[in-house]
Amino acid sequence: MPVIKTSILPSQQQFAKTKASHELHLEALCIFVATGFFMDDDTHLKNVKCLLPAHEYTLDSQGYIVDKNQYFKWYYEPKKASFDEILEDYIELLTKIMSEQSQGRQIILPLSGGLDSRSQAKVLKDLGANVQSYSYEFKDGYPETKIAEKIAQNCGFEFTALKIPKGYLWNKIDDIAKLNGCFSEFTHPRQMAVLEQLKQFNGVFSLGHWGDVFFDRGAPEGIGHADIVPMLLKKMVKPKGMELASILWNTWGLDGTFSDFLISRIEAALANIAIDNVSAKVRAFKTSQWAHRWTTTNLSVFEAAHPITLPYYDDRMCRFICTIPESYLADRKLQIAHLRQDKVLSNITWQAQRPFNLNNYSFNRPPYNLPYRFVNKLQRETNQMFGRHYVQRNWELQFLGDTNDQKLRGFLFSQELNELIPENIVREFYDKFTNLDRVKYSHPISMMLTLALWQKHFNNFSS
Repeated sequence: MPVIKTSILPSQQQFAKTKASHELHLEALCIFVATGFFMDDDTHLKNVKCLLPAHEYTLDSQGYIVDKNQYFKWYYEPKKASFDEILEDYIELLTKIMSEQSQGRQIILPLSGGLDSRSQAKVLKDLGANVQSYSYEFKDGYPETKIAEKIAQNCGFEFTALKIPKGYLWNKIDDIAKLNGCFSEFTHPRQMAVLEQLKQFNGVFSLGHWGDVFFDRGAPEGIGHADIVPMLLKKMVKPKGMELASILWNTWGLDGTFSDFLISRIEAALANIAIDNVSAKVRAFKTSQWAHRWTTTNLSVFEAAHPITLPYYDDRMCRFICTIPESYLADRKLQIAHLRQDKVLSNITWQAQRPFNLNNYSFNRPPYNLPYRFVNKLQRETNQMFGRHYVQRNWELQFLGDTNDQKLRGFLFSQELNELIPENIVREFYDKFTNLDRVKYSHPISMMLTLALWQKHFNNFSS
């Protein structure tokens, strides 16, 4: 019988069949609508399962799951070592992984103004790797590419600045749906807008996904066990996601309430993580749930251009995280200490703390940051006066403006979606998005758009 062994943090989602009935998994769809991702091994259908991380599956000759065993469970066993010793171990491991992944290859490195790709850039610079770097920014948005270009220049990398245009989604939405299987909504994978340019590069991607979760607090300081579920609910459920999911739950005639069901699923998942430390437990939950079911989903877009490598996804990195004292992971301490070894890199603006850098970001608080905030606000308001909307969020490129609205309505009020979600519900949320609060209601709109594409492309295949 075929056996499939999944990684601790898989870079691809794999699916297999069960003997369950071939019908929509409505409870799972409600979670998907509320959060933007499926939990555990759920999919749109009851008889199709997403293979869980760190498991061995046995399939029969027809591809049905007959057995599964978990070979790795998240744990927390912190080493008794100094910060400097742990820092040395971290640098050694990251360098070893990236050296293996880059050996004899040209590297394609997406750069941002954050810490994960900057850490990769430092390692690749120290390795003397052949690197083609790039970055992208929204049209009429924050010029993120300027920070990335400074990083590239410091490291001696080739650099290309790319622009994410407004309304790019509609010419590519069917392609995205087929690439990610409609397991994620479509406004986040910005790389889809520049896929053809990315195909012109040569080499293998080095992607920094999930570094920001591994190398930071799993939960805010002071959070106790009783606070975990409310905190996760707040983080998982997107604005107005609970509202739409609850309405669909009742419309579809499901038992109980959606909120009770979601809480029970979170509690069950947490119960399977035998870690007492709250921060480590929450990080393990995040990694086993939305890293695998959300972050991983759109890696397929990169793979449509070139092979991918992910140093933070490596099994050795996953195991290493389990041994680091939480106090060393908090507030990005390890990554910052590593990057401070390069004075130029650490003095380049940290986008999340702009206009401050890794050496002075502690001043990103009143009154020190007030001049920047004032000037930034003035620039945005001036642009608005001249009809240039300052783009801060992915969905604004796709949903705002008459042309975008016409395309959006074509999917929302299509027969495919209305077979799943009654038109009066679609109309209610579209009107709230248009007339009440675009920011808060953008998520329900995105999820209904995603379900419309799933209905179009995937709801007719047979079991």
